[in-house]
Amino acid sequence: MSRYDVIVVGGRIAGASTALLLARAGVRVILVDRDRHGSDTLSTHGLMRGGVLQLSRWGVLPDVVAAGTPPVRDVVFHYADGEKISVAIRPRAGVDALYAPRRHLLDRLLVDAAAAAGAEVAHQSTVTALLCDTTGRVAGVRVRGRRSKSIDLHASWTIGADGVRSTVAAQARAPVAWQGHTASAFLYRYFTGLPTEGYEWAYGDAAGLGLIPTNGATCVFVSTTPARMRSLRRDGAGQAFDTLLSSAAPGLVDRVAAATPTSPMRGWAGLPGYLRHCWGAGWALVGDAGYFKDPITTHGMTDALRDAELLADAVLRQFSGCPEAGALTAYERTRNRLSHDMITATEAVAGYNWSLDDVRHLLREVSSAMGEEVDHLQALPLGYG
Repeated sequence: MSRYDVIVVGGRIAGASTALLLARAGVRVILVDRDRHGSDTLSTHGLMRGGVLQLSRWGVLPDVVAAGTPPVRDVVFHYADGEKISVAIRPRAGVDALYAPRRHLLDRLLVDAAAAAGAEVAHQSTVTALLCDTTGRVAGVRVRGRRSKSIDLHASWTIGADGVRSTVAAQARAPVAWQGHTASAFLYRYFTGLPTEGYEWAYGDAAGLGLIPTNGATCVFVSTTPARMRSLRRDGAGQAFDTLLSSAAPGLVDRVAAATPTSPMRGWAGLPGYLRHCWGAGWALVGDAGYFKDPITTHGMTDALRDAELLADAVLRQFSGCPEAGALTAYERTRNRLSHDMITATEAVAGYNWSLDDVRHLLREVSSAMGEEVDHLQALPLGYG
């Protein structure tokens, strides 16, 4: 029988970070992921200050920089009425630039750091069921490996970091504490020959756009409501992309048209946000498994890095003798408090029924929520470097 202290299901940002922090604290942990090591995934890439701060605190940021990830020192907001606002990234909390790494890079760096810290890693392994003891407490997982052979892994804690379609959340019957009703549908593509002034966001006529400089290319996304996207895509994804680009950022049309696409057009149909209760007897959730909000505010990766440490701290407190309910309830309350204003503003932005004055106000609320998050993270002890 394979026995661990913690099983982490899902090896993307949230799961790999949680495994990394627990392994550095001496916990016997296994990280189980269904995908190949270093594989890519759908992403808006952009890390906000809180996310960069976490990578810096854990010693991972130098590897992100060394891989050629371009620093972002300005954030530019374009509005369809012609207003353009540029905000410089001023040094704060040890962060003087933002970064938007490709996911095949960042996820791999975090998994490799977890392995270097002592975590066992099992790629191309799919969790098919939770295991429970005679009291009903989750006590591990059943895993189907590369050769379709199933094995049982046992642990004191099973952490679901397995995304919006989380097996752990579904089988643990994690209750939904809040359910959103708005969603963005996206089209995105990578381009070369498309210089940016930093992160560039644009808003207008029920549409959004982002220009995000990442490793070797610029990611460009356009977004709108799922219903409008379905209607526009009847004339083809390329035509829908061009229409939404013109709606959100008429001043950027020529710049994007002059660039060279280097990837196929990809899409995301949209999913309303939610906040799940994130722990129970023997199980916990982190990342999109526990909390998902629309990608239009580009904050999911930062949330994952934040909550990985909040959960790791809670598990370690429980292992050190703190009552389970106290440690894990504190994790959930802190996650919810730091997420409340961000998820509320994001829900409104993803409705696309705003005026330009409305969206300006909502983006100020997003900025304020990010500031509170950084304050909290900056105050955490430096225990995982």
